[in-house]
Amino acid sequence: MQLFGFPQRFLVMYCVWKSVVAGPDAGLKTWERFSKLDYPGDKAFLYDIFPRNFMWAVGTAAYQVEGAFQKDGKGLSVWDTFTRGGNRIATGDVGSDSYHNIQADIRALKQLGVSHYRFSLSWSRIFPNGSRGSYNEIGTNYYRTLIRKLKEINVQPVVTIYHWDLPDHLQKKFGGWGNPALIELFRDYADFCFQTFGNDVKYWITIDNPFVVAWNGYGTGKVAPGIKNDTDLPFKVGHNLLKAHAVAWHLYDRRYRPRQKGKVSMALASHWIKPSRTRRESLRACQWSLDFVLGWFARPLFTDGDYPPSMKHRLSHRLPSFTRAEREEIRGTADFFALSHGPSLSYQLMDDSLKFGQVEVLDLRMLLYWIREEYDNPPIYIVESGWFVQGEIKTEDSKNMYYLKRFIMETLKSIKYDGVNVIGYTHWSLLDGFEWHREYDIRRGLYYVDFNTHNLKRRPKTSANFYKTLIQKNGFPQLPENRPAQGVFPCDFVWGVSANSIQVETTPTQQVDPSVYVWNISGNGELRRLEGHPAPPLRRTSRCADYASIRQQVEEIRLVGVSHFHFSLNWSSLVPSGNVSQTNTTLLGYYRCFTSQLQQANITSMVTLWHHTRQRSSLPAPMEAAGGWLHSDTVLAFVDYARLCYRELGAHVKMWVTLNEPNDDHVSFAEGHQLLRAHALAWRAYDQEFRHTQGGQVSLVLHMDWVEPAFSFSRKDVEPANRVLDCRVGWFSEPIFGSGDYPPRMRNWFHQLTSVDLFSFHLPLFSDEDRQLVRGTYDFFALSHFSTQLVTPTIEENKLASTLGVQYMGDITWIMSPRPNAPVVPWGLRKALNWVEEHYKGVAIYVVANGVQEDPARFSDSLRVYYLYNYINEALKAYTLDGVNLKGYFAYSLNDQRDPGFGLYSLIQDDAIAKASLSQYRNIIRHNGFPLQGSAAPAQQCPSQPKPCPGCLVLSKRPVMGFLFLVGSAVLVALGIIVYYTAKRHK
Repeated sequence: MQLFGFPQRFLVMYCVWKSVVAGPDAGLKTWERFSKLDYPGDKAFLYDIFPRNFMWAVGTAAYQVEGAFQKDGKGLSVWDTFTRGGNRIATGDVGSDSYHNIQADIRALKQLGVSHYRFSLSWSRIFPNGSRGSYNEIGTNYYRTLIRKLKEINVQPVVTIYHWDLPDHLQKKFGGWGNPALIELFRDYADFCFQTFGNDVKYWITIDNPFVVAWNGYGTGKVAPGIKNDTDLPFKVGHNLLKAHAVAWHLYDRRYRPRQKGKVSMALASHWIKPSRTRRESLRACQWSLDFVLGWFARPLFTDGDYPPSMKHRLSHRLPSFTRAEREEIRGTADFFALSHGPSLSYQLMDDSLKFGQVEVLDLRMLLYWIREEYDNPPIYIVESGWFVQGEIKTEDSKNMYYLKRFIMETLKSIKYDGVNVIGYTHWSLLDGFEWHREYDIRRGLYYVDFNTHNLKRRPKTSANFYKTLIQKNGFPQLPENRPAQGVFPCDFVWGVSANSIQVETTPTQQVDPSVYVWNISGNGELRRLEGHPAPPLRRTSRCADYASIRQQVEEIRLVGVSHFHFSLNWSSLVPSGNVSQTNTTLLGYYRCFTSQLQQANITSMVTLWHHTRQRSSLPAPMEAAGGWLHSDTVLAFVDYARLCYRELGAHVKMWVTLNEPNDDHVSFAEGHQLLRAHALAWRAYDQEFRHTQGGQVSLVLHMDWVEPAFSFSRKDVEPANRVLDCRVGWFSEPIFGSGDYPPRMRNWFHQLTSVDLFSFHLPLFSDEDRQLVRGTYDFFALSHFSTQLVTPTIEENKLASTLGVQYMGDITWIMSPRPNAPVVPWGLRKALNWVEEHYKGVAIYVVANGVQEDPARFSDSLRVYYLYNYINEALKAYTLDGVNLKGYFAYSLNDQRDPGFGLYSLIQDDAIAKASLSQYRNIIRHNGFPLQGSAAPAQQCPSQPKPCPGCLVLSKRPVMGFLFLVGSAVLVALGIIVYYTAKRHK
C-alpha cells in the first residue's frame, strides 16, 4: 500500500517545516551519537555477562504452532480463512501440532534452560465465535495444562492474549478491527483470560504487533484478514487496537493487579533505518519513518496519549483523533516496553513509502537506544527477536545462530555501553512452524520440526545448543584467551614491513636534467634556467646515492623502525625474454643499489623472485604465450633467473622467497605441481652454489587465511574446515615441509570428485624423484595472513558449493573491513600459527604480510591501528603461551602507492604522509611487544642495534683497507723524510 499521493520531495520540504513547528524529537540524537563512537573499538565483540535475574525466553504464536484447527470445538480464525483463499498454498491447520505435543515442547524448554516462555492464546479456541457465550472448556483446559507444566519446570509464562488470529465470526459480523464494537468484545475476552490464568501469569501482552495487523492486515492485504484498497482503514484499525489495549490494561490495573501482581503491555514491532545522506533532512526522515511504524503506537502509550506530530501533520483528516479523555485513558497504559524485532516486520512487511527515502538496516542496539531517548528510558523486554533460514535447512542453521549471537551482543552493549534498561530477551521461536505470509518457506525455530513425519518430531538445532550455552553463562564471560597478552618477543625477533613491489627509477635523478641554472641570491632566491646552455656531461659513473627514489624509500622504511623489508622483483621486466643472457642490466643495477642502500641502513632485505597476481601474469611474455607454468621450460628458466638474482644481489640479500602465494584458487593443480618443482630447483641451486659464500636463507610464502568451523562443537563441520586447510595450505606445505606428497585428505577428496569428472579435478602424482627433489626445500615457513572465514558443509539459500564441498560465511559480529569478505578476526592468526606448529613441529615461522585495507584518505586509520595491535598481540600469545617458533612479523604494507589502502604511509602527490598506524607499529617495535606496565619485573635488556654507518661498507672490504693502509704508510714515511732533511739543512 502506498502512503503518499504526491512526490516525496514535496513531502520532505513540508515535513521539515512541520518538524520545526513540532520541535525536536528526543530520539533524533541517536544517529549523531552513534556516528561519534570510537571506531572500531565500539564494534569489537564485548565479553561480559547480563545483569542478574535477566529474563531469557523463547516464544511461539498459537496459529503458527498449535494446529488442531477444528479440534475439540475450536472455531475458525481469520487465518484459517485467509490461507484458503487467493494464491496461498499452505495452511497452519497442523503447524507444529503443539496442541498434541505439549510434553515435547516442555522437554525442549527444559533442555534450553529458559526462564520464560512466551506463547499466545487462540481467541477462537477459547471463544469459538469470539464472545463469552461460546466458551469452550476443552480449549481452555489446553492452556491450563500448558501453564501447569511450565510451572513444574520453573518456567514462567509470558502470555499474549491476541496474536493476529481474530475469530473469523467477528471479522464477518463486524468487519474486524475496523469496527469499534471489537473494543468491548476484546475487553471481555481479556477479562476472562486475566481471571482464568492470571494467578500463574506475571507478564501479559494484550496485542502483538498492532502495526502489522493494521497496515498489512487491513491495508496491503499481505496478512489476514487480507483487506486492501481502503487507504484510511489501517488508521481506524490502529485507533481501535490502541483503545482495546487501554481498556484491557485499566481492567487489569483495577481488578486484578492488586492480587495477581502482574504486568501488562502491548508488543510493538519496529525496523531500523539509517540516513541515506549526511544531511539534517535525512535524519529527520529517519525519525519520521520510526514515527510512522513504532511511534504510531508507542507515543500514545509512553508519552502523551496521542499520535506523533509528524503523522498528524502529514495525514491530517485520515488519522482519527483522540478526545482529551481518550488521551488520558491511553497514556501510560504499558508497564514495560515490549519490543518485537525481526523478520515479522523488517525487510518483509515494510513498505518503501514508510522509509522516507532512507535505508533500512538491522541494528537492534541503535533501536534500543532510540527507545530509551524517545520514551524516557522505560524497562524494555525484547519479546521477539531472531532471524530465519530457508525451509530446506534442517538442524545446522548457521545463519540463524550467528544472527542470534549478533542480536544478543547488541542487547548486551546497549545495557553496558548505552545505559538502556533491557530486562529480558526472547528468541523467536521455539519451534519451526507456519510463518505467516511466508508459510513454510522459512524456518525460525531453535528446534527443527520434520513436517513429513506423523508425530512432527522435534530435534534441537545448532542454534538451540548455542542459546542453551549462552543462557547457562548468562552472556559472554571473558575467558583468559580473550584478554590481551602482556609480554615481549625475543631480542632477535624480526620486525619488518612488506610491499608487493618498489618504485623503480631507471635514470639517476642527478642526471635527468642537463640544464644550467642561475641562483638569484640577491633577489627572490629562485633558480632560473639558462636557455641554450646545457651542462657538460658528467664524467663519472652513476652512484646508488644518485637515485632519489631509493633514498626516499629507504628513509620511509627506516622511519618505521623495522629491521627487515620484504618486496618482490619483477621477473618479466628484469628478464623480458625469459633468457637471462638478455637481462635488463639497468633494472638489475637499480635493484642492486636498492638492496645495498637498505643494507647500509641496517635493514635486511627479504626478496621475492616471483609474485603471483590474479590481475595479470607476472611471467615474461614469451613464456606466458608458450603455456606459462604448464611448460617445463618455464621451470628451467625460473631456475636460471633465480641464479642470476642470487649471483648479482646475494651479497646484499640474506632472505629469499622463491614464490609468493602460489597456493591461489586460480592456480590449477597442474600449474601448482610445476611451481613446486620450480621452487625446489631454485632452493637447491642456492643451497649448493651460493649458501656457503652468502649465508642466506630461502623459502616460499603461502597465503594462509584461517578457516574456522561454523559450528566448532560439531565434528561434521570440523572435518570440512580441515579439508579446506589441507587443500589450500597443505597443497604446497605438505610436499615441502612434510611427507613430500600432497595431504591424504586432499587426495581422498579429489579422488571422490574424479569418479564424477575425471579431468576437472585431477591431482598429479609425484614420482619418487620429484618427491625427493621437493621435500625439505625450506629454511623457514613464511605465511601471509589477512582474515578468517567460517565454513559449513550445509549449503543454503540455493548457493553453489565450492569444489571443496563447503559454504563460506562470516560471523556477523566480526568487525568488517572495506575489503569484501575480509573481516577483522585477530585470533585467526594465532590459530593459523598453531596449525603450522602442529603440522611441522619446531619450524621457524615468519608472518611476512599482515594488514587491513582502509580508506587511503584516512590518515587517522583507526581500523589499522586496532588491527595491528590485536593481530600482533595474538602472535605474541602464539609465541609465549603456545610455544610456536615465531621468528618475525611483517606489517603489510609500506605505502598506498604500491598497495592501495594497505599502507602505513599515504601519498599526496610525491609526499609520503605517515598515518597513525605507523606510530602504533613503531611503538610496538620499540617495546618489542607489549611489556608489563607498572610491574616490578625488569625491562627486557637487548643488545643495542648498530646505527646506520655510510662508511661501514667500505671498512668491511679487506682489499680496500689494505690499499689504504699502504698509501697511508707511504705518506707517513715521505713526511718523515721531508721533516728530517729540512731539520738537517737548518743545522
